[in-house]
Amino acid sequence: MTVDVNTQSLATPGGISDPASSSTLVNKLQDVFTTVGVNNPIDLPQIVVVGSQSSGKSSVLENIVGRDFLPRGSGIVTRRPLVLQLINRTATQNGFGNELDDNTDKAANTDEWGEFLHIPGQKFYDFNKIRDEISRETEAKVGRNAGISPAPINLRIYSPNVLNLTLVDLPGLTRVPVGDQPRDIEKQIRDMILKYIQKSNAIILAVTAANVDLANSDGLKLAREVDPEGQRTIGVLTKVDLMDEGTDVVDILAGRIIPLRLGYVPVVNRGQRDIDNKKPINASLEAEKNFFENHKAYRNKSSYCGTPYLARKLNLILMMHIKQTLPDIKARISSSLQKYTQELESLGPSILGNSANIVLNIITEFTNEWRTVLDGKSTELSSQELSGGARISFVFHELYSNGVKAVDPFDQVKDADIRVILYNSSGPSPALFVGTAAFELIVKQQIKRLEEPSLKCASLVYDELVRILTTVLSKQLYRRYPGLKEKIHQVVITFFKKAMEPTNKLVKDLVAMEACYINTGHPDFLNGHRAMAIVNERHNGSRPVQVDPKTGKPIPQAATPARAASPTLAGSNLDEGGSNGGFFGSFFAAKNKKKAAAMEPPPPSLKASGVLSERENIEVEVIKLLIQSYYNIVKRTMIDMVPKAIMLNLVQLTKDEMQKELLENMYRADELDDLLKESDYTVRRRKECQQMVESLSRASEIVSQVQ
Repeated sequence: MTVDVNTQSLATPGGISDPASSSTLVNKLQDVFTTVGVNNPIDLPQIVVVGSQSSGKSSVLENIVGRDFLPRGSGIVTRRPLVLQLINRTATQNGFGNELDDNTDKAANTDEWGEFLHIPGQKFYDFNKIRDEISRETEAKVGRNAGISPAPINLRIYSPNVLNLTLVDLPGLTRVPVGDQPRDIEKQIRDMILKYIQKSNAIILAVTAANVDLANSDGLKLAREVDPEGQRTIGVLTKVDLMDEGTDVVDILAGRIIPLRLGYVPVVNRGQRDIDNKKPINASLEAEKNFFENHKAYRNKSSYCGTPYLARKLNLILMMHIKQTLPDIKARISSSLQKYTQELESLGPSILGNSANIVLNIITEFTNEWRTVLDGKSTELSSQELSGGARISFVFHELYSNGVKAVDPFDQVKDADIRVILYNSSGPSPALFVGTAAFELIVKQQIKRLEEPSLKCASLVYDELVRILTTVLSKQLYRRYPGLKEKIHQVVITFFKKAMEPTNKLVKDLVAMEACYINTGHPDFLNGHRAMAIVNERHNGSRPVQVDPKTGKPIPQAATPARAASPTLAGSNLDEGGSNGGFFGSFFAAKNKKKAAAMEPPPPSLKASGVLSERENIEVEVIKLLIQSYYNIVKRTMIDMVPKAIMLNLVQLTKDEMQKELLENMYRADELDDLLKESDYTVRRRKECQQMVESLSRASEIVSQVQ
């Protein structure tokens, strides 16, 4: 932001065009937002005064106003932002007509008075009482300690002796906490000041004592953080009369030290002794004028020095800045008005009508929204992630399907276990062929393992329904009525839990059905003959071909013989004392011939030992092929049927019966009013939005009148 200031036009008051309309615009906009107690969403042009505690900020402001009205004392005196609006008015012209009302402070001078926006309609003609009111209002907010508050005090001063200005006085910068000041007082003040001056429409008035090194100016340092080029900072040099003999601020004024686009203005304020002796400000201003006119370093440029020149310059800067920013202000007001109007509409009016009709409409709207989200027909479909019914599909076709496929029937049943089951299932008479009983026993055991992932699938779908419920209830309509929202949530969750019982039962029954009857006649099942042929082909293909030495022809492979009558003797050569790994191969080792001959009773625990014989390997492989074949059939069936069962008894049920369930549990005359009690947030937010819409509408009317 660049403001071109015609310095020559500032030399005398007559050189300034009337800025009343622009300044009045800002004053009106300030008032619009302050009087309704809401934060100003528009970055209004204003002059923000910053500086250290000892820089003389208060004296500068009092000289500009021409009145003593600011609290004085040690430490932090300004503890809340003071938004000071100066309004030039013609002498003897009263803002409420020529007569003063009874609600006034009738002092000697009726041409000047102050008004606080927190006390609308009351005029303060005694500026000492203005000081008292500032102190009282400050203590009302932050108490008597040395704490600060960002809540501003708005003071408007009407006087024929001021130019139209909007100034914001902030607490003076401090470094070391003193007395009962908070330990982080420096950070608190810095944060408050930065909040004001970092706005692009703020003109920074950096006040610095001229008798200290400019490079150490706290006000300028902070200003340069947000305005490094010095485009919207104007420097004020106080205590020029206290500089050492032979020194002056001519180089600073010429921009040879720290240049600022808006330049510097030197001023002379009242000293502490003058304040204690109650030296009038008009006398102080006269002394200031004489100082600059008679000082050898400043007399050639005295018309550009002093408080009157500073006030005129600030007035012109603010006026030009307002003109430059007016289009942006209009656009911001329009945008904010649209935003808050839409939010107010979403909150709805405080009273809608008949409670029964409202609850009925909300229940109908909820159930329609529920079906819409489940069916994927919502107008708010996400393009970033899965939602609603699509997540249930993911559970069915990704999580459950892959989970069932990952179940391996042989990760718990090993080959040695199958061998034992084969022997046990044949009883006292060893089977001649692969045992059907062993196959069915193992298959049934493994089918029961599918119950856990199937129930888990139902649980995951339940979780997804709860997720959808949470999403639907997160809308503004339900946040508005917390009692109604809680009741809907409670009824629907109970409905879900009630639906889970038949759902889980049906899923368990599907698993029990598969385990109850092993359909070896299934067209996709690999029967025993085919399984035997596959295993024989594997084994025969790996054996070397035997050749008859007489004929030279291959000797045909013998078919797999039936299991030996006695498993004890299978694969054993007791005469040779060897063992090739039969079921009891190591039990009847050569060293146990005497024990064998004695035919001692079998031990209490008779377990398999040794490795599987070739014949046992073949039998185990056949059983495994049959189990794998049938288990794959069952997996396909479960992957197909379990989602259907869950859809029937859980998902589809909620779509069909949700409205009925809600009406039965919620549509009760004695509870309707409690259900429709609005949340504190809704009531508060509606009030805030109404205030913002009202303020922005008034602001829009104000700026629309400015060409």
